[in-house]
Amino acid sequence: MISNSGELGKDFGLRDQIRRAAVSIASNIAEGKERETIAEFIRYLYIAKGSAGELKTQLLIAQDIGYLDQMSSKELRLKIESVSAMIGALIKTLKSGQ
Repeated sequence: MISNSGELGKDFGLRDQIRRAAVSIASNIAEGKERETIAEFIRYLYIAKGSAGELKTQLLIAQDIGYLDQMSSKELRLKIESVSAMIGALIKTLKSGQ
């Protein structure tokens, strides 16, 4: 797990914030799915998408302060962007079905 390695693993504040943002993405998708309406699901998907943006920013900060090398940071950010795009596509699909 990248958040355990090097200086990032020693910066408990940033490390924990990164972990919380990552967990928040999946948790909000799951919570939204369990809601009674599509509108509520969409609302939680937007929250998950926001958490993806937060995570992406935290990785840029980790790179800027030297905790992550550029290659690792870029790979992780590309994965997050992909997840965010999938969430966005799901939101669009759900909105078109209402």
